[in-house]
Amino acid sequence: MRFYKLLIFALLLILGCGTAHAQINLLELEELKGLEIGVIAPNFDAVNQNGQRIHLDSILKDGPLVIVFYRGQWCPFCNRHLDAFQDSLALVSAFGANVVALSPEQPTYLKAMESKLELSYDLLYDEGYKIASDYGLLFDPGVALRNRYNTFLNANFKEAHQDDRGFLPIPATFIIDRDRRVVWKHFDPNYKARSSVLEILSVLSNLQ
Repeated sequence: MRFYKLLIFALLLILGCGTAHAQINLLELEELKGLEIGVIAPNFDAVNQNGQRIHLDSILKDGPLVIVFYRGQWCPFCNRHLDAFQDSLALVSAFGANVVALSPEQPTYLKAMESKLELSYDLLYDEGYKIASDYGLLFDPGVALRNRYNTFLNANFKEAHQDDRGFLPIPATFIIDRDRRVVWKHFDPNYKARSSVLEILSVLSNLQ
């Protein structure tokens, strides 16, 4: 009898894990819109490239926040985009704002990105794709595209994400104020189209 109770308990655990695993909103690419301007952004906490847990509400105590979603260290457009923020970080900081960038890649890969680009802002691990899902950005690129990224760009999704699903975020950018309200966003399913630092500085200047 005890064996059957243990077996049922184990099955419930497995089913429970499966349910938790599915707590993401995965949409088709053409259905994605990202968070609307004016809404309260979902709170989150995530581990950064140094293994430290970063809480959104704690960052916002210092001022507004620029949140950049990127695909991974393998993406040349992401590399250029994050590098542009590093080049302009002092200008962003002058408005009392911070920058964080999130990807589905675990901290080892975040650290590699930090070292490669000599970044001095936080890169956060979106474990289980939950943050990208909450922000309305998550999609499945499909087997063919995943294989292409793995083969030609060394994306290594299964290891980098610690997950064999290989989902990705739209590389969107949000500015949220100290009340966690979305005041600006750049959202474009075309991964080559990225937010402009000049646009972001203009928005931050109007929050003063």
